[in-house]
Amino acid sequence: MKLDRYDLKILEILSRDGRITKSKLAEAINLSVSPCWERVRRLEKAGIIEGYSARITPEALVRRTPVWVQIELKQHNAASFARFEALVHATPEVTECVAVGGGVDYLMKVEADSVDAYQRLIDAWLTSETGIERYFTYIVTKSVKQKRAHTLPDGLA
Repeated sequence: MKLDRYDLKILEILSRDGRITKSKLAEAINLSVSPCWERVRRLEKAGIIEGYSARITPEALVRRTPVWVQIELKQHNAASFARFEALVHATPEVTECVAVGGGVDYLMKVEADSVDAYQRLIDAWLTSETGIERYFTYIVTKSVKQKRAHTLPDGLA
């Protein structure tokens, strides 16, 4: 799907404010309401706009201890990666996980009830034949920057 400057501006605005009214959005991109809203619907139908959500401060609901973990696996084959990734998907405390190159296999963010709860999780993983060779734990002491919305690269909008 070819995106023009109006589509890109719509995406930029909605990524910052998904609750903007139809009329304010139309005004911001200098189109009338109907053509603007047709573009939004087309972007939704094409899957470019996946949905709308509220950013909720997790600490407001329950206090969690964020921990970043480097994971190195014993073996580097498809079965080992699949086994570990299945475990990650089945563990709700793991909120982010990426496979990386450069000597470490995975970086993941764990949000546990406490440091003790995190350690019990890791201990269970180590005794359950998950294939972990080594792990390094980094307790988060403060959040410096969190990305709150997806933004378009400079020059696109």
